[in-house]
Amino acid sequence: MMLDNKGQISAEFLILVGSLFVVMLIALSFIASENELTLAMSAARNGVEEGSSYSASAIYPTDTFNEYSRGDSLLLIPSSVEIVNISYTDMGYDSNFDKNRIQFKVYAHSSKDLDKNELDSIGDRINYNLRKSIALTFESTKSTNKLYNPVFSPHYIFTTANVKWV
Repeated sequence: MMLDNKGQISAEFLILVGSLFVVMLIALSFIASENELTLAMSAARNGVEEGSSYSASAIYPTDTFNEYSRGDSLLLIPSSVEIVNISYTDMGYDSNFDKNRIQFKVYAHSSKDLDKNELDSIGDRINYNLRKSIALTFESTKSTNKLYNPVFSPHYIFTTANVKWV
């Protein structure tokens, strides 16, 4: 009596390959989402460094420079702006845009004793460059406004909180 078990091996192999394929698809979905957040965080770091170096070097657009000159601002004198931390918070699902909303927060320190308005001005420049860097990374500059607020990626909306000075 001969047993025919050749078809059984093929069926087991197909089940195994099919299961692995399903697991890979699930893992890919998770990895793609995490990769998007990693890219955004990397872009945010680059933007924050750019914004803080502009502020620390006292490099401003002409209209901003003229405004600071009229106000006799300390911002025209180069100083040290140190970035202490950059973090983000998942603010949940935003039904207006059908995406999750992520809010970045930057913690910084200045070597000068600046007043609140001057610190807010530096913070605005840092946040602007953060958002701009994310928009350039995800090539979404055309889908946002000139302040890059909010910034869009395939699955997220990015905004910024005011810079916290420590």
